[in-house]
Amino acid sequence: MIPLPGYLLAKTAPRVITTKGGHERALAIVESLIQKGERNMTPEEDALLDLLTNLIRDYEATAYPPRKKSAPREMLAFLLQRRGLLPRDLWFVIGSKSRVSEILAGKCSISKGQAKKLAEFFHVGVELFI
Repeated sequence: MIPLPGYLLAKTAPRVITTKGGHERALAIVESLIQKGERNMTPEEDALLDLLTNLIRDYEATAYPPRKKSAPREMLAFLLQRRGLLPRDLWFVIGSKSRVSEILAGKCSISKGQAKKLAEFFHVGVELFI
């Protein structure tokens, strides 16, 4: 990695990002470097861009962790609610009243065949129910 000259370090003072304000500041510097254009950047500015990008990535990984995937039965319950449907609306899709109740209660899982039928019924990807 190319060492950064003192004036560039003094001007930007790159450091580990721990606050939203520090994040916004780093983003603004990165934006200004990108606007300058790759061809117009000095090697030191390119190194600074790389450093800030890594610092931003590290901050965002801890500040905005990825959401965990919802359980298939939770997704099913959510879709029922959002579409104003009742469990009985799934009886013909799943096959029986008791099976729908068992799935929604978490007593049994959704089979691959049922997942495919649910995906077709709700017009969503089958991966939501697997």
